[in-house]
Amino acid sequence: MPVFDSFLTTIQHAGVLKTREQRVLFLVLPQVNLLDLAGPAQVFDAAARLGMPYRLIFCAHRPEVCSAQGLSFAHLQPLEPIQPDDLVIVPGLKLGSEKSRRGFWDPSIIHWLRQAYDGGSPIASVCTGAFALGEAGLLDGRRCTTHWASLAALQEHYPRARVLDSALFVQDRRVTTSAGIASGIDMALSLLEQRHGPLFTAQVARYLVVYVRRNGSQSQDSIYLQYRTHLDPAVHQAQDYLINHITGSISLQTLADTVHLSVRSLTRSFKEATGLTPVQYHQRLQLELATTFLHDPGLSIEEVAHKCGFEDARHFRRLWQRTFGVPPSVSRSIHNIS
Repeated sequence: MPVFDSFLTTIQHAGVLKTREQRVLFLVLPQVNLLDLAGPAQVFDAAARLGMPYRLIFCAHRPEVCSAQGLSFAHLQPLEPIQPDDLVIVPGLKLGSEKSRRGFWDPSIIHWLRQAYDGGSPIASVCTGAFALGEAGLLDGRRCTTHWASLAALQEHYPRARVLDSALFVQDRRVTTSAGIASGIDMALSLLEQRHGPLFTAQVARYLVVYVRRNGSQSQDSIYLQYRTHLDPAVHQAQDYLINHITGSISLQTLADTVHLSVRSLTRSFKEATGLTPVQYHQRLQLELATTFLHDPGLSIEEVAHKCGFEDARHFRRLWQRTFGVPPSVSRSIHNIS
């Protein structure tokens, strides 16, 4: 993936990506929902395939577990000790009736989750996996969510939790909870973005052929996923070239030669396919890269501008303000980037 190689090189230089191996431990509970487990697992597996040193571990309090859909899992790892850098994910499960839930939670599971959190590990749940976190006392005083059909039950069973509806996922300190089923993918991408920035996360999402959906005031789209729904192969090729040379100074003639079109034909086709000119698209790529560099409080606005390919920091500031309505320094403050 030559385009991705350039992504990785660019943001590694910024210190955004972590290179030390990180474990992602999935707690596989009885009656686990397949997509709740498979969705986030696929996200971190894709991240590993694209260069991040993730190791996925599937563990349970017994070696064999049957899913809610009837597929059985065997040779699961035991509930081994958790390290502070580990990420623990609890997929959702079929809880059944109130009567059937009595004595449902094995004490070893609850103890393991409490130990993981007390040891400093971030913990996330998908769908009804939030109930396991509630049993471990990890939702007390925290904002959280679950599947829409289980919101009332979650609040009833764990009255000290602050249960939110209409949320894809909610993060409160080191505990993240997500809504039903497919939202586990959104949550996993969000966790990935916190670790590695939007540039890498957008590449993972594109690899998985999904869109990045975010919560709250965050931007709902990424430039690396926008403007790619057209079917013009030459424009796709031009977009890939621009992405691969985000920080470079590229002439329209060079870009046109790359895709074997005239400057006029390329400009017309690009505008028809994306609604932007090649120059506008390139500038938006640079601004998106700038949001990643702004996470580093050690970089000044001038240094951010230079790293994104702007020869003049004043041009960067003007372009940022015209696009977002405020200077980059204010954006950094508003979104708590620094």
